[in-house]
Amino acid sequence: MAGEGEWPAIGIDLGTTYSCVAVWQNDRIEIIVNDQGNRTTPSHVAFTDKERLVGDAAKNQVDKNPTNSVFDAKRLIGRRFSDSSVQNDIKLWPFKVIEGPIDKPMIVVTYKGEEKHFAAEEISSMVLKKMREIAEAYLGTTVKNAVVTVPAYFNDSQRKATKDAGGIAGLNVMRIISEPTAAAIGYGLDKVGSGKRNVLIFDLGGGTTDVSLLTIDNGTFEVKAVAGDTHLGGEDFDNKMLKHCVKIFKRHHNENINGNARAVRRLRTACERAKRILSSAVETNIDVDSLYNGIDFSLSITRARFAELNMDLFRKSIELVEKCLTDAKMDKSEVHDVVLTGGSSRIPRVQELLQDLFDGKQLNKSINPDEAVAYGAAVQAAKMAGMGNEKIQNIVLLDVTPLSLGVKVRLDEMSVVIPRNTAIPTKMDHDYTTFFDNQTSVLVSVYEGERARTVDNNWLGEFELTRIPAAPKCVPQIKVCFEIDANGIMKVSAVEKTTGISYGITITNYKASLSTEEIHRMVLDAKKYEVEDDEHMKKAKAKEALENYAYKMRSTVTDKEIGDKVDAAGKEKIEAAIKHVIRWLNGIQHVEADEFEEKLIGLELICNPIIAKISRRQ
Repeated sequence: MAGEGEWPAIGIDLGTTYSCVAVWQNDRIEIIVNDQGNRTTPSHVAFTDKERLVGDAAKNQVDKNPTNSVFDAKRLIGRRFSDSSVQNDIKLWPFKVIEGPIDKPMIVVTYKGEEKHFAAEEISSMVLKKMREIAEAYLGTTVKNAVVTVPAYFNDSQRKATKDAGGIAGLNVMRIISEPTAAAIGYGLDKVGSGKRNVLIFDLGGGTTDVSLLTIDNGTFEVKAVAGDTHLGGEDFDNKMLKHCVKIFKRHHNENINGNARAVRRLRTACERAKRILSSAVETNIDVDSLYNGIDFSLSITRARFAELNMDLFRKSIELVEKCLTDAKMDKSEVHDVVLTGGSSRIPRVQELLQDLFDGKQLNKSINPDEAVAYGAAVQAAKMAGMGNEKIQNIVLLDVTPLSLGVKVRLDEMSVVIPRNTAIPTKMDHDYTTFFDNQTSVLVSVYEGERARTVDNNWLGEFELTRIPAAPKCVPQIKVCFEIDANGIMKVSAVEKTTGISYGITITNYKASLSTEEIHRMVLDAKKYEVEDDEHMKKAKAKEALENYAYKMRSTVTDKEIGDKVDAAGKEKIEAAIKHVIRWLNGIQHVEADEFEEKLIGLELICNPIIAKISRRQ
């Protein structure tokens, strides 16, 4: 049984384009449908003059409100504003992103007439909170605990930022696990007891590509190697098609639509729709009425043309598979199953390239690519909360670190402490010394990456170890220790061996991460937005109740069977009251819920006694 306060524990696939939530219930994992009846929810957040929208409601209005509709927040989370990938994305998004404090990207929107700045963690927290609410509505109870997934190639700061987003959403993130690993759990749960199998998970999603090679052996899921690109997925395929369409429109009509956010957003939506259709049809049309300056746009595009536009990206995803096999020191003939997950893995040309790599081997499409990651996350959540059956409780997950981790040494060299694809959790150390006589302090700069020079790798953070006893160079002994937990989040410490003087930090990427104070502020802001959302919902329901009653009464008095039985004075009184209410509804601007309720009570006091007389006569 689960420990007190741990049940229910849910699994959340926080995707770039869509998110999904699942839970262990009724002796099985269940994918939870949202309020629209959909099993996945768009990772969209929109801001209007009246309210904040999350999920389907946000995506459905994006064409009308592009500059205040935020998507792809996952592509910003844990990154620096100066990153080249961030700069490239900014050019494509209709919403504004500016440089915030210490090189942090901040999303700018207008909400209720005011300019607001949000970190990517806040936007992601709004999506996570929506997934939590979907689960709570289904389970009928409060949900606090969750396992959240991230791309296998998310670096340390991106994992920490995702965990922060969960905290802002009011969730206790029990564990961060890699998406392909979660998909492998979803695939391999039914294979427990069927012998040792090497499984390659090819996860091509909306924003990221991940490849993981695992060995599944009697409930143990051991990751052998991972490879990936946190900036390669369906959104990039959409962008290629969008650029192609913009070029054609300019060639045919000598008009450049790039400066018009609404036109670009509408065309992007049409391109995304065409991409999905081309996974099952060989040809489709991209049609947008009155795209720009009253000019319609129509283009026929074939599956072959779409593949040609994106072939460089498709090949890049296959190269990641080859890299993963090389890192695992495993020949492709030793792989028993090649499992597809992620919505973009449905693209036929990608499947052909993958099948060619494995010499015509049949690809495994037995799991739902949109749901497999959430399914596996829910299995892990059930295990950690003590839920589930014996099969789930016997699962052992052995993940790896995706990138090499080390420190900067003299001449800008990268000294690796933990090699990539090392099983986690892990703890490793390395001995260093001073470079100058009488040196009393050293700066420990931490990096991740595979290049020989730190300038070519990703800087994570740094700290200074001071009060080292003065001595000739190379005499002091300094042990630097790296410790990575099950979430892939790292602590680095250093100690001078003769004195025992030490210092350490949890690496959170100083330039991109949130401070404790910032997280606290965002939690308070999230509660404030929750109150605003509840007030808006209450107001909408009160207005709907008033409108429904007014139109119902108007229908009643105009109905021949009932209306003829109302005396002329009573009928006139009801019609006048309804006319007054409808005129009031059409003219209101800023009205609170209690005003709608008062109007409803007033209308009922007029209409109900008159209608009741008819009922008594009958």
